[in-house]
Parts: sequence; structure tokens; C-alpha cells
Amino acid sequence: MRNVTETVKQLIIINILFFIGTLALGDSAYKILALYFPENPNFQYWQPITHMFMHGGYMHIFFNMFALFSFGSALEHFWGAKKFLFFYISCGLGATLLHTGVNYYYFQEGLNTLTANGFEKSEILQILNQGKIDTRWQELLSVSEWQNFTEAYLGSAVGASGAIYGIIVAFAFMFPNAELALMFIPVPIKAKYFVPGLVLVDLYLGVSGQSIFGGGGIAHFAHVGGAVFGFLIMWYWKKNQFNNNRWN
Repeated sequence: MRNVTETVKQLIIINILFFIGTLALGDSAYKILALYFPENPNFQYWQPITHMFMHGGYMHIFFNMFALFSFGSALEHFWGAKKFLFFYISCGLGATLLHTGVNYYYFQEGLNTLTANGFEKSEILQILNQGKIDTRWQELLSVSEWQNFTEAYLGSAVGASGAIYGIIVAFAFMFPNAELALMFIPVPIKAKYFVPGLVLVDLYLGVSGQSIFGGGGIAHFAHVGGAVFGFLIMWYWKKNQFNNNRWN
């Protein structure tokens, strides 16, 4: 890979190896390495890290690795390998934190409604842990509450997108006037305009439950979490560690 820095290259290789491995092992790999809700019996302590190297399909891994290749090398060039890797993992964990926090809120909201109407928490968890649902729950929850409640507990998350969003935010922070030309936008847009717009779109889609492409399964709050943590880290570094415009 031409003009790619060493850590970025290694991260891309690791992600590709994980992806090939999941193609060979199938659902068993996702059950072990994907990120589950903490109360779900499939949750394991290593999943906040391992899920960042898992992907749900060819286009998913392609776009994430393309973004890592496009933006990550510029950052590693200025920061060095250790600082870049710290930033990458931190943004991924930040994405995990917000994603899990939102899921916890959705789950508790639904659980409180059900227990207030006579259902026992232990009974609800027992049914969910079997991968099943009670259709009576749908009579007490709205469509969105029902979807959020069940997906929060039973669903899983994979992908490097949270870390990638942190990388993109850092790139815009350091190179705000760099013009980004994307496949679906014919006119180049400066990073300082494009990246905040991208994050706001994700925030809107996460809150509204909508999708640009008409499908679900996108962890919008993980994207937002990675972006927010990326911004906070950049802001802290700029304010406290980097004087005289030095970034290395």
C-alpha cells in the first residue's frame, strides 16, 4: 500500500484478517467477538475491543478501511505510531460507551414500562435470553419503543466506524481547509464544513430512527460517540500539550 504509514497498514491488515476469519467461521465468530449488551449472556469483557475489528459485509469493511487509509496516514505522519494508536482505540472505546449508554437507556425505558404493567424483570430477561419475545409486550410499547427495547438487548454491533469517525474529526481539526471530494458529492467541500455536517446527520438519524438508504442496522450513536471523543481528545491536546503550533 503506497504512502500508507506503518500503523495504519497494520490496522488494515488486522481488520482484513478478522473479516476473512468471520467469513470462514460464520455466526460463531460474531457471537464471540461482536459487541453485545452488557446484560446479554453473550457479552464478554473483550468485546469492546474485538468488535472494532469486525465488519458486517464487503462494503462495510471497504468504506471503513478506505477512510482509515485516506485520513489515518496523515495523522500518524504528524503524531507517530503510539499516539495515533492511542487516539484510534480511544475513539473506538468512546463510540462503544455512547452506543452502550443509549442502548441501556432504550432498554430501561422499555423495561420500566413492562414492569409497571405487571411483568417481572426476571421473567422478561429469561425470555430475552432465549432469543424470544412476548407478543404482549407490543401492546404496551410503541413501535419505536418496541424496536429500541428488543434491538438494544438482542442486537450486536461490529465495525471500526466509531474509531474512523474520530480519525475524520481529527483530520478536520488539523486540516480544516482540506477539500474533500467524495463519490456521492460532485463538489469538493472543506473538511471543516463536511465533517460537522456528517456528524449532525448521524445524530439526526440516530434520534429519529431513520436511514438515508432505507435500511437499518447502522449504529449512528457509535459514530457520534467516536466523533465526540475524537473532538474532546483533540481539544485537550491542542489546549494542554501542543504549544507553538507543534503537533508532534
